[in-house]
Amino acid sequence: MPHTDDNPNGREIRLRHGDQSAAVVELGAALRSYAVGGRPLVDGFAADAPITGGRGQLLVPWPNRIGDGRYHWHGQDLQLSLTEPVHGNAIHGLVQWHSWQVLEQDESRVVLALPLRPQPGYPFHLDVRVEYRLAADGLTVTATARNRSAVPAPYGAGQHPYLTIGTDLVDDAVLTVPGRRRLRTDEEGLPVGVEDVEGTPYDFRAARPIGGLHLDTAFTELERDADGRAVVRLAHPSGEYGTDLWLGEGTRVVQLYTGDTLAEGERRRSIAVEPMSCPPDAFRSGTDLVELAPGEQHVLRWGISPWHA
Repeated sequence: MPHTDDNPNGREIRLRHGDQSAAVVELGAALRSYAVGGRPLVDGFAADAPITGGRGQLLVPWPNRIGDGRYHWHGQDLQLSLTEPVHGNAIHGLVQWHSWQVLEQDESRVVLALPLRPQPGYPFHLDVRVEYRLAADGLTVTATARNRSAVPAPYGAGQHPYLTIGTDLVDDAVLTVPGRRRLRTDEEGLPVGVEDVEGTPYDFRAARPIGGLHLDTAFTELERDADGRAVVRLAHPSGEYGTDLWLGEGTRVVQLYTGDTLAEGERRRSIAVEPMSCPPDAFRSGTDLVELAPGEQHVLRWGISPWHA
């Protein structure tokens, strides 16, 4: 679509490969849509509509929440803006509402980039890029960040796609999550402990319907296949087709969110399956937090593909 000043999301980049189509926008380098054979796999947003619920957005330089927006790093006490004021948290990083630059583009691939400059609460300089690529095996997303600072930087990454299999609500969708443990959280959404999923309502290692369960839950200790991928599967109740989201390089945690706190009309319409390099509040706990050395690069890779029985 043409780039106009009236479009709140900036230019849209459309990708195609065979019967696959995807759209990415400049604002936040967000994945707006992904469909195969005309069937949407991603529940995104209209091209000219505001992005709500973090749909398709990159979560850099941290995913999820930092309690009080306050953390300690190499002798410094740092304070981030509280972007989830109702819970007193800094949430989902610093790149969601920036316009990214398109560096490379062809029919089935696009690379966007953003320089993340030093700022209050995060006095580090990163070069961030994301590549979207369509191929025979589906959509692959690769997010990279290189530290241009002269000092180590704390770093985490994630993304916030919502998956759909076409049901009105996700309650009837059949979910598989290869996570052995899940994080228990407090009322502010911050981790307070870890528990095995076995014997709990959060055990989706064997496929079963989501039902009325409210999920805003991080899963860890992910079981991986021979290629090193952990696969979250969302299947239609018929069992005839569905969507896989695989977690590759750099992914250590997956957050699932059934959208129960979204605006009316969006609640439980789809499920966010969020690949993350670290759990919520990692800037304070240090769990799986990356210490990105000067000149060092971090890679987060994940993807989506359809399947049929």
